[in-house]
Amino acid sequence: MKEKIQLQTPSQTIGPYFAYGLTPEQYNYDFPSLVDGNMVKNVHGNEVITITGIVYDGHGNPIDDAMLELWQNDGEHKRFGRYGTGTDKNNAFTFTTIKPKPIDGNAPFINVILFMRGQLLHSYTRIYFSDEVALNATDETLRSIPEERRETVVAKKEGESYVFNIHMQGDKETVFFKL
Repeated sequence: MKEKIQLQTPSQTIGPYFAYGLTPEQYNYDFPSLVDGNMVKNVHGNEVITITGIVYDGHGNPIDDAMLELWQNDGEHKRFGRYGTGTDKNNAFTFTTIKPKPIDGNAPFINVILFMRGQLLHSYTRIYFSDEVALNATDETLRSIPEERRETVVAKKEGESYVFNIHMQGDKETVFFKL
């Protein structure tokens, strides 16, 4: 009887290929991306926001091959975006979306899934918004995070944009959720 060989799945291998395969247009490949960092094609007006940031390693260096997925659903808007950090000169990411609305009195948030080399499983976090002070103070999930670490999941409003940096390790390590 022949021995069955079990091949590794993408979540079992280490390699910086997620961004190249899942955001091909961004990396100038000849096939179209299913989604990109613009989560609001054909939407204009005051409800459109920009979220920018950098994913940092444990030494404070920008990671050049991370890929982020943003998922949001506030009952009115269902949006999905994907961005690889390797094509930006600062290794940053930029998403254009609509700021989510609060649901059942909880603070508005966007789910983030982070893929990168060296991680066998992707990481999950959330983006909350610094200008939602009252709702952030009563949000159950945000309140479950130790107070001294809550700021790691809150995007800071700067002008018309929000800045949300992700720190994989260290003193500023972003809070990640186990799902």
